Amino acid sequence: MSDLLYSDTEEALRDSVRDLFADRCPPESVARAYDPEPQDFSGLWRTLAADLGVAGLLVPESLGGAGAGAREAAVVMEEIGRAVAPVPFLSSAVLATVALLGAGDTETVSALARGEVTAALVVPLSTAPGDAVAGLSGDAGGLSGSVGSVAGAGEADVLVVPVAGPDGLELHTVARTAAGVQVSPVLALDMTRPLADVSFSGAASTPVGPVGPAGAALADALRTAAALLASEQLGVAQWCFDTTLAYVKQRKQFGRAIGSYQAIKHRLADLWFEIGAATAAARYAADACARGDDDAPTAAAIAQAYCSGIAVHAAEEGVQLHGGIGMTWEYPAHLYLKRAKSDQLALGTAYRHRALLGELVNLPAS
Repeated sequence: MSDLLYSDTEEALRDSVRDLFADRCPPESVARAYDPEPQDFSGLWRTLAADLGVAGLLVPESLGGAGAGAREAAVVMEEIGRAVAPVPFLSSAVLATVALLGAGDTETVSALARGEVTAALVVPLSTAPGDAVAGLSGDAGGLSGSVGSVAGAGEADVLVVPVAGPDGLELHTVARTAAGVQVSPVLALDMTRPLADVSFSGAASTPVGPVGPAGAALADALRTAAALLASEQLGVAQWCFDTTLAYVKQRKQFGRAIGSYQAIKHRLADLWFEIGAATAAARYAADACARGDDDAPTAAAIAQAYCSGIAVHAAEEGVQLHGGIGMTWEYPAHLYLKRAKSDQLALGTAYRHRALLGELVNLPAS
């Protein structure tokens, strides 16, 4: 029987990450990600990755990591969602790191765990677990091809690239600044998780490990990321609920707090129940992933199919119940709605995860 309650270690990790974001990543600072000259948050990421050591949570101690697991990573993702923090934890410490570990890499993973470099897995952020990944072409002349909407590519030092080799899918590493590599930023709805199109033209690369594990490593990375993304969606929803509840208690109309009106009570009560269910789904997905349970793919599909919609609903309710102030640029509600909508499309839509869930439980589409 799994214990889904947060451990003392997980709570201590949460406190450290939350305090850092409160100090270095307040909402007015996050909003500057949308400025013509966006604020540089690389210092925040270095502190989070190296000083707090979260970049190595999923890396074994033998490779310089923390030797923790998906439960601890999920706590970090919750706090990233709660702060809409513009840090590449999902793209570097989860997607790229898990893929490299599965493929047998040690050198790059060790550097990632120490926070010395940042990596990005060169697949579209919309790629869902189970989706076929078409590797780039690679030969003696280098890598060729392009991939659109890659998360974290613009801030990565190392690009982890799926390559279609003669014997199957391979993973290669390429320096972002190498000759023949072009990273072009994409104007996205959520600029706190930057996307970029990545093109290769005869770029030199280094193969990672044997050919065999590459496909499995990529699938594991996408499944782990999908499971943990549910925790970020939970963090978004929880912030929206907590902030909106506090607002309706103190905002007055016609001489009484608007939270005393029955219609407002009903809307927030419904949302409270939804977030409670999302908490259970996200926690179980992280726990099953951490244990390597056979139920992990099913748990991840359930969590993503459910939590993505709850985050959007919570963000929409937050904007609406704040009234006019919720529509302003100065108030941070729009940051959470943008992250929630972006996350709703990341790593597969809810429809895609429901279809995957049907396959996993042997209920194919009619």
